[in-house]
Amino acid sequence: MAKKYIDIMDTTFRDGFQSVFGGRVLMEDFLPAVEAAKNAGISHFEFGGGARFQSLFFYLQENAFDMMDKFREVVGPKANLQVLSRGINTVMLDTGSREMIDLFAKLFQKHGTTTVRNFDALNDANNLIYSAECIKKYGMNHEVVVTMMDLPPGCNGAHDVTFYEKTLRNILDSGVAFDSVCFKDASGTSNPHKVYETITMARKLLGDGVHLRLHTHETAGVSVVSYLAALDAGVNGIDLAASPVSGGTSQPDILTMIHATKGTDYNLGDFDITKILKYEETLAQCLKEYMIPPESTQVNPIIPFSPMPGGALTANTQMMRDNGNLDKFDEVLFAMKEVVEKGGYGTSVTPVSQFYWQQAYANVMFGPWKQIAPGYGKMVLGYFGKTPVEADKEIIKLASEQLKLKPTKANPLDLADKDKLKSIAYWTKILEEEGIEASDENIFIAASCDKKGIAFLKGDGPLMVRKGKYTTNQGGNMSGNYTVVVDGKKFSVQVAEGDADIQITEVSSVSKSNEAISSSATSGDTKIISQTPGNVWKVLVNVGDKVTEGQKIMILEAMKMEIDVVAPKSGTVASIDVKVDSAVQAGQILATLA
Repeated sequence: MAKKYIDIMDTTFRDGFQSVFGGRVLMEDFLPAVEAAKNAGISHFEFGGGARFQSLFFYLQENAFDMMDKFREVVGPKANLQVLSRGINTVMLDTGSREMIDLFAKLFQKHGTTTVRNFDALNDANNLIYSAECIKKYGMNHEVVVTMMDLPPGCNGAHDVTFYEKTLRNILDSGVAFDSVCFKDASGTSNPHKVYETITMARKLLGDGVHLRLHTHETAGVSVVSYLAALDAGVNGIDLAASPVSGGTSQPDILTMIHATKGTDYNLGDFDITKILKYEETLAQCLKEYMIPPESTQVNPIIPFSPMPGGALTANTQMMRDNGNLDKFDEVLFAMKEVVEKGGYGTSVTPVSQFYWQQAYANVMFGPWKQIAPGYGKMVLGYFGKTPVEADKEIIKLASEQLKLKPTKANPLDLADKDKLKSIAYWTKILEEEGIEASDENIFIAASCDKKGIAFLKGDGPLMVRKGKYTTNQGGNMSGNYTVVVDGKKFSVQVAEGDADIQITEVSSVSKSNEAISSSATSGDTKIISQTPGNVWKVLVNVGDKVTEGQKIMILEAMKMEIDVVAPKSGTVASIDVKVDSAVQAGQILATLA
């Protein structure tokens, strides 16, 4: 009897890179490994989408569409090239308008995509309908998704087999057109028994003719067992990666899974093992200068208590390294349990995982629920669709008060269509004003990446790659902002990547070096202090302005989150001690009030 063929998607170049490097791997560095993978017989790749789309523009001075074109050139026309899309967000940072979702599908098909894996973090089937129509309209395969995780201990009300059956039935009842179904566990926390029961349920509901897949991560240490359970329950495909970006926060290794299925009735592909070994050897050579964060290679026993996707975990720890507060990592993880429970049990996958992380970070840095992270607040208020269960009423009230938004049950797409900032016409005008060609690609880049997209298109985007001479033998990286105490004095140490100098400034004098807009502040003035490392995004007042207690005077950006800086009392702005886009340290003076 012939063994059952199992389709393997190689996630190395999207989820693997995202999970280990936060997506920051240069195209020319990894293309030789793509060639080696093709030579090893691999023909199904995840090659773009998700957070990997923005990372090229934000950190690598690379165009994601160019990368996709070159990837297709290497693997040839017959390979199944897959991307990850977030339903009404697609690959954007916020809900897209209908015309932007259509433009996403048009461009991704143009640039080599075969299949779009399409999910909604809230498991709201209504958020999948329009994007599915656009995906099919442009001739791509649509892989519809049910997102999974295990709830932290003591939590209940969603994310059991009954919940997933209801979600799947809602998808079927909605009439969404699809070519395959994937159960996606981005945090790798679903226990193997639940995986088996869920896939068994799905197979009975879908019948034998539907291609069914499981996606998971090794983060919590149960991925191989979960995949074996899913195979026994009837999946047709699983996702694997190649060393050195396999295991840990990524997917299990291709060779590991081939070994785990020896003696079974499953055929994971007629791969030449020597060529797989050569592929992994080539990949290791390609990535030899890149810093591999130690947390990306480890199984983390805390993750089931505070579900955090592999692709988000290392991106967040790298940002904490850059901000000099990585020591708060475990504290933020532990704070996530309450955030997940009170937020309505959306699945911890982008963008909801980032909302959870931002709120947990805010709760640790500023005190529990003192500041509602904008994304988290909009989620509990209903602006991204319906959460699996209703969010905590007190948190909804706090979010409404702080964000000055009312709860809504409106269709998020209708809200996006009314927002001129999400229209093609708006971004066309912005590009024309900047002297940039208003091509479809440039419009989508600007709309999906905002000011960082414009900076890229103008040639001003930063190159932030953790590789080269700042990589230590232990895999550490010295780039970032640090506070060092010497003889009782605090110094801010800023270490840049590349050939930039190391900058050391006494913390007490940091604000002086920023060339304050006004030096009229006196010793009796009220100093407004930054509570977290970050960057100045917007300054909303001028020197001499009168402000009231609680008025927003500045917005910082940290951990992909907008952090409001408010006046602690009424008064007159005596000085503004930072500039837009400047980096600030915790404890640094931002402004003073007379």
